[in-house]
Amino acid sequence: MKILFIHQNFPGQFKNLAPALAKQGHTCVALTLRVKEPTKWNGVQVLPYAIKRNQGGGIHPWVTDLDTKVIRGEACMNAALELKAKGFTPDVIVAHPGWGESMFLRDVWPEARIGLFYELFYQSEDGDNGFDPEFSSKPSIQDRVRLRLKNLNNELHFPLGDMGLSPTEYQASTFPQKYRDRISVIHDGIDTKHAVPKPDVEFKVSDDLTLTREDEVITFVNRNLEPHRGYHIFMRALPKLLKTRPNAQVVIVGGDSNSYGAAAPKGKTWKQIFIDEVRGQIPTPNWNRVHFVGHLPYENFMQMLQVSRVHVYLTYPFVLSWSLLESMSCGACILASDTAPLREVINPDETGRLVDFFDGAGLVEQLNDLLDSPETRARLGANARKLVQDRYDLETVCLPKQLDWIQQLYNAKAGGTAL
Repeated sequence: MKILFIHQNFPGQFKNLAPALAKQGHTCVALTLRVKEPTKWNGVQVLPYAIKRNQGGGIHPWVTDLDTKVIRGEACMNAALELKAKGFTPDVIVAHPGWGESMFLRDVWPEARIGLFYELFYQSEDGDNGFDPEFSSKPSIQDRVRLRLKNLNNELHFPLGDMGLSPTEYQASTFPQKYRDRISVIHDGIDTKHAVPKPDVEFKVSDDLTLTREDEVITFVNRNLEPHRGYHIFMRALPKLLKTRPNAQVVIVGGDSNSYGAAAPKGKTWKQIFIDEVRGQIPTPNWNRVHFVGHLPYENFMQMLQVSRVHVYLTYPFVLSWSLLESMSCGACILASDTAPLREVINPDETGRLVDFFDGAGLVEQLNDLLDSPETRARLGANARKLVQDRYDLETVCLPKQLDWIQQLYNAKAGGTAL
């Protein structure tokens, strides 16, 4: 089987699937912006494509997003035409359409079976848009129109794909009902043999501080520290939390940029904005127990999750983070926001606890209760790990399902249509 992967940041969500297919003997090729020169990665031939066209000026701001995606789609199409001219014809194309790259591949290879990774369909109601009144008001007509236009990339891809893949039920549920029957819900997979509880773990915060399971460690993780993932709620809870937990060490993982929501005001970062907001309420000895560690190498990240006594995860109704499932796999006790993505994996008082996203006082109250209840933490952590093993284990659950999905896609008749 000849398989072409399309992903701006390859391997992305295909980091386990692509090598597994290459290991089975299939010819696997990837087109991506991530590399500048052709390279080989875990049996996959990774090829670059380049964007040569600048975004046009004078276009309506509502279609700027689509313009960007058409530019990427054209660039990827040109790279695909070069591949075709060299004699490469994929049986199967597996693409993340989020950046528009796969928009014109049906025109290049009409007979290929195309599988699309359905990550999220933007919602004007009941999604992240307008969820947090502090940063966005109830969607106006203009907001709804803008989101509908932002979904044009999704709409343009629907006719192209023969089958779809989505990692969670919540994410699949955001797509229009008429397309749901083509979407298989299969998570990317968690390596539960690597993300394991480790009683003797040590996590080095600095040259002066190494934490173990004997310490009262509270962890909080964002890819980038921003409101979309509840950073502001967590920070505002710190003054009371640090006062009531004189021995707690708080470890905060995340960068200074933004991944999902709006950028911070010019010249500022969300990280610093909320540090500045709460710092005056926190005495220096307490503040010294708050540790911003930025982005961690993966092994250090695992150590941080393994040393955690309670892991706090907050999010708008949005994509569920890998870090949440990894922390569950490590047996951490989870305190999470009562938002739709979390209800899929956190059964209250079985696999963790849920708290209203905006209830900072309730967050502290629940944290105090869990930190004072080692038996409860142990039970919730063990149940959380079992859930991840049963539903999301990479080797025994997710990867076999993904490989079966690829075989089904290969066996399907190419039914998608070009634009």
